[in-house]
Amino acid sequence: MYAVIEACGKQYKVEEKDVVFFEKLDAEEGKKVTFENVILVSDNGKVQVGNPYVKGVKVEGKVVAHGKGKKIIVFKMKPKKNERKKQGHRQPYTKVEITSIKTAAEKKTADKEESAQTKPAAKKTATKTTTTAKKTATAKKEAKAEA
Repeated sequence: MYAVIEACGKQYKVEEKDVVFFEKLDAEEGKKVTFENVILVSDNGKVQVGNPYVKGVKVEGKVVAHGKGKKIIVFKMKPKKNERKKQGHRQPYTKVEITSIKTAAEKKTADKEESAQTKPAAKKTATKTTTTAKKTATAKKEAKAEA
């Protein structure tokens, strides 16, 4: 399973457990990062293409480290004018490990499992609210009868 995501103005093809170098992100080391701009998802031959993004799909990752890339030398020169300018630059990056690609189908199955676990608790609360509603209704009727 792989996905094509859009981040930092570029597109990246990612798979689970990949390590990807993004431009500097505002996240601390060890924190979780989610990318919601998923352009394409391929799962065992089934391809979903978004218009512009695929709905309900998220890619999650963990920030491993921050750093700077190799030094790039920028040299400007105007001939016959004795004008030279040398400048260096190191682009900052964020190293991210992709932990999971969550599709809409996986979310539905996870929601069904959670709802199956929470249904007995939901029924108990519903019965409590209906009994309290009945009690308040009977109390109102008794108050009207007395008046």
